[in-house]
Amino acid sequence: MTDTTTPQPAPPPATEPARRQRDERPRSLWRHRNFMLLFSAQTLSETGTRISGVAVPLLALTVLHASAFEVSLLTALAWLPYVLFALPAGVYVDRVRKRRLMVVCDLIRMALTASLPVTALLGTVTIAQLYVVVGLCGVLTVFFNVAQRTQLPLLVAGEQLVEGRGKQETAEGAAELVGPALGGLLVGLIGATRTVLADAVSFLVSACAVAAIRTEAQEARIDEDDRLPFRAAVREGLSFVLGHPILRRFLGCSATNNFFVMAMTGIEVVFLVDDLNARPFVVGLVFTGGAVGGLVTGLVAQPLADRIGSARVIWVAMAAPGPLYLLMPLASQGWGVTLYAVGLTAFSANAVLYNSAMGAYMQRICPTPMLGRMNASNMWVSFGVVPLGALFGGALGTWIGLRATLLVCVLGAWSACLFLVLSPLRTMRDVPED
Repeated sequence: MTDTTTPQPAPPPATEPARRQRDERPRSLWRHRNFMLLFSAQTLSETGTRISGVAVPLLALTVLHASAFEVSLLTALAWLPYVLFALPAGVYVDRVRKRRLMVVCDLIRMALTASLPVTALLGTVTIAQLYVVVGLCGVLTVFFNVAQRTQLPLLVAGEQLVEGRGKQETAEGAAELVGPALGGLLVGLIGATRTVLADAVSFLVSACAVAAIRTEAQEARIDEDDRLPFRAAVREGLSFVLGHPILRRFLGCSATNNFFVMAMTGIEVVFLVDDLNARPFVVGLVFTGGAVGGLVTGLVAQPLADRIGSARVIWVAMAAPGPLYLLMPLASQGWGVTLYAVGLTAFSANAVLYNSAMGAYMQRICPTPMLGRMNASNMWVSFGVVPLGALFGGALGTWIGLRATLLVCVLGAWSACLFLVLSPLRTMRDVPED
């Protein structure tokens, strides 16, 4: 049968704005050149820092025959800069070009780290030099991390922030898993001195990756005429975080959780070895399993946020895994150690999902000129409790025993979710657009 209807004109070709809108749809971050360069730089930097955490103490032990107390000071010096320099770093990051600062931090860390194997080979390395290098590298790491977190929202679309933060949390988890193991392996194969030199090279490669980032977006900086005095700028950043009804809940949640997690971390190896008679190989498997849980969660952070809601997923991530934490103090010898591994995996998954969604929320609602100070304020409070938590865990474990202390720690860490469940966040599904 012949069609007698009037022919319809062909649809007009797509207009230029329509083509542009289609072309500008967010693509996978795995194919996002600038993000992958930032991701690679972070991964290399974090891994290098973790390798140093193993190689430098071993250098102090094997070359300088340092005491246990002298080695413990190296760990303290690595964390102390977060307490002393996080807030100033936030002000400074808001006033300079972030990528340039990251490159400078990497290059100086490379030079400082490389000085250790050079002086070790010459026979002139001292414990004082190790303290100076670790302390200065710690300060530079604070500035690098604040700048790196502030750089993300300048590179990716707002709806990709959860995915971006998830991948960054995955990078940190991978560094925690691979860095110490790689550091120990390299020390065993080539010695502590050459391992520290390899660590220095990782900072150089990280600097090259950051320098290769190309973006048309102008980095937001505060003009000279608009800058507040330094102390006023610090107060403005803290006031923004503490004055926001949800951001201050994040601070309370993160600080409480970190305090009890660090208290648990300080005694868990002793608990596994002394109370559960776990061999070193089994202890390694337990920690590896926990880290893998975080890696997997980081890869699915964006789909989970889309399904649950980008705001709702934050408090769900803190509240839902809590019952699994209680398996840790119930662990026993033999196969019962798997209970501890399951609980540790829940902790790892919680940390990655919470940090990804929380970081995306903070970066989404914060004015761009204040991103550095906002991130720094959060790090200052969240990381400032770390040494206190470690001391609390050791003291309480000596007083009431390790298993009872673990129970206190897991209940305390789970209680951190109350800051979010009892906040306006509970009534929201997604992060507001503005």
